Amino acid sequence: VLFLSLPLLLGPFQMIGQVFMVVDVPHYCNTSWILAVGPNLTEEEQLNLTLPRDADGAYEQCSMYSPVDWNLSSIVAYGLNATEKCRSGWVYPSAPPPSLLTEFDLVCDRKDLNDISQSIFMAGLLLGAMIFGPLSDRVGRRPIFLISTLLQCLFGVGIAFVPHFYVYIAFKCVVGAAGSGILITALALATEWVGVSFRPTAVLISHCFVAFGQMLLAGLSYGIRNWRLLQIAGSAPACALFFYIWVLPESARWLVTKGRIEEAKKVLQKVASINKHTIPPALLEQLKPETQSKPGSTLDLFRKKHLRKVTLILLCSWFADSLVYYGLSLNVTNFGLDIYLTQLAFGAVELPARFCCIFLLQWFGRKKTQAVLLLLSGLMCLIITGIPEDQPVATTVLAITGKFTATASFSTSYVYAAELFPTVVRQTGVGLCSMSARAAGILAPLIGLLGQYHQAIPMAIFGSAPVVGGLLCILLPETRGTDLVDNTEVAATQLR
Repeated sequence: VLFLSLPLLLGPFQMIGQVFMVVDVPHYCNTSWILAVGPNLTEEEQLNLTLPRDADGAYEQCSMYSPVDWNLSSIVAYGLNATEKCRSGWVYPSAPPPSLLTEFDLVCDRKDLNDISQSIFMAGLLLGAMIFGPLSDRVGRRPIFLISTLLQCLFGVGIAFVPHFYVYIAFKCVVGAAGSGILITALALATEWVGVSFRPTAVLISHCFVAFGQMLLAGLSYGIRNWRLLQIAGSAPACALFFYIWVLPESARWLVTKGRIEEAKKVLQKVASINKHTIPPALLEQLKPETQSKPGSTLDLFRKKHLRKVTLILLCSWFADSLVYYGLSLNVTNFGLDIYLTQLAFGAVELPARFCCIFLLQWFGRKKTQAVLLLLSGLMCLIITGIPEDQPVATTVLAITGKFTATASFSTSYVYAAELFPTVVRQTGVGLCSMSARAAGILAPLIGLLGQYHQAIPMAIFGSAPVVGGLLCILLPETRGTDLVDNTEVAATQLR
């Protein structure tokens, strides 16, 4: 579980690290053209002659006076009137450390490229779920986990050396796909290698590393202001995990479903020796190939009535989880703190949310926990729509509470889905759910744009989706204390 968790510690660097690489700084158009006719002008004189001012008297950031073929005395005497957009780039007078914004000029007309790159990263997560989920069921959990970790390391470090922003976007997409592969294969290995009573603990311990990663991101980004060095610091440590190729075991349960009994026996014997136990030969001989020899597919999730019901409800649940999680994360930004303390607060909220799930799932079961947490996160958003604008403290408290329950619900979803899907299609099912969650992640910032029509619309949508998802979860079966199901035939009878 520790080996599976270490790559997740670096996940927040790829997911939200860009927030600290695109910090808004003062800027204005590059108007060095006037120095050709007035080389002795001071900086203040140059700006006065070439830049218009806004209503507050500050220099315009995205427009300049059109260059003219006049001598300096004429420009000073008559002044310039015609304006145009910046034609020669921008100047950043405060000389900040290199950031994505200053290096690739993500300002004015290019400002939207920042949001576009984040959406493409989310699309990479979606792509990774589509590719690595089914592939993991076919070729194994271990190779997909290793390949995903390698891709995230290589392309994550490679981002720090990109010469153009469009190359940066392409690399971010690959890193997103690799991150998705790590998440869903870590889930499968964690649930398939531990006993019934330890499944929630194994999964949620790995999720706690994500929360630790968010707090670590706040500290590193505060100390490292150069975006390329920050990117290396958040990606290069994954290179130290190369030894996983020798120590990370394949899932014995998956090997059995594929008829690879001898390999499963060797892996189980190795585990027993590490735990200073021996497996009686008679017990090992009880391992038999599954009667269902063909690999599972996405269609298997929809062919049988009860498995289809579970799949559709989980798709709705994951979509609602992701929508409210990212919706609140994008809106809860006005803590009155700087960006680094705000990020630290986000991580601090997530850590107890994920940790408490270990006990909630054992005490109340999966179904009740999932349904109640979804309902609470939705209700917090719906209540916010009725809070007046002049009550920011009440709004913030409700939003943090909603973030807490949304995070806990998201962690619960991973445990619940891994237990509901049979082994032969577990990664396919989790990958499909992850696709649904990533689609919601892409939609969340677009829904936020609806606030220009009425401020309550985004929160109303963010709140309605999890309420519906929570009510649908009541129709799911309880899996607390039950063994994992290996094939779809057994699953169809147990999920009634």
